[in-house]
Amino acid sequence: MSSARVRTLATLRKALVGLETMGGPDAGRVALGHAEVDAMLRGGLARAAIHEVFAEGRFSSTATGFVAGLAQRVADHRTILWIRQDFAAREAGDLAMTGFAELGLDPRRIVVVFAKNAEMVLRIAADGVACRGVGVVIAEIWGETKAFDLVASRKLTLASSDSGVICLMLRLGASPRASTAETRWIVSSAPSPPVAEWEAWGEPVFDVQLVRNRHGATGRWIMKWACDECIFRESFSKQPTAHSQPLVTAPVDRPDQALAYARRQVG
Repeated sequence: MSSARVRTLATLRKALVGLETMGGPDAGRVALGHAEVDAMLRGGLARAAIHEVFAEGRFSSTATGFVAGLAQRVADHRTILWIRQDFAAREAGDLAMTGFAELGLDPRRIVVVFAKNAEMVLRIAADGVACRGVGVVIAEIWGETKAFDLVASRKLTLASSDSGVICLMLRLGASPRASTAETRWIVSSAPSPPVAEWEAWGEPVFDVQLVRNRHGATGRWIMKWACDECIFRESFSKQPTAHSQPLVTAPVDRPDQALAYARRQVG
């Protein structure tokens, strides 16, 4: 083996060893706003790393909203590069810019790129993460795929560590596998607490499981996204609560006697 190849292999080995020590307490982090989660993450979500978000069951839209919140926190008013596999759009629906605006994101800062398969998503993500002008890269891949393996995750982690750009892997319809991700989250929806009638549906609430944390413990929380503040908060609504507002209006095509008869039958 030539000396040049030996030096190259030695350099790569040192870089891979660095992956195991990267992201410690002194690394740059972004606070999410939820006190317990930030404490578990030693101050917030680590920069210069990749983070995985999985949807539990069919909660793909919930996981998408959670990733949007993370992106808003870490982008620092810079461009959000969102790379979607074509099949993800057909299966889960298109991204709604009006919905992002309601969550507090500026749609003008979101650049959406479509890719025909997972391999192309990863190639575009690697180029995006290498660009220091990008605030965050979101790589959305649908279903199980062999493309995102340890080699692919290491490439993204190395590129992220060099540029400082966070990469969020949004995995829909997939199960967690071995990777170099700094954190791994599994997200489902949770009921919003009761609000006034003029507030309509209330703020988004997530049931979030942190199942991988390379430099700390894991846990599970109910996290509320405060749309006006663009920050995650604690939420104490863990069980469904009956809503006080009427679900349906009184029938307008029936006589009053029919409604009175129904009430007597119930009584």
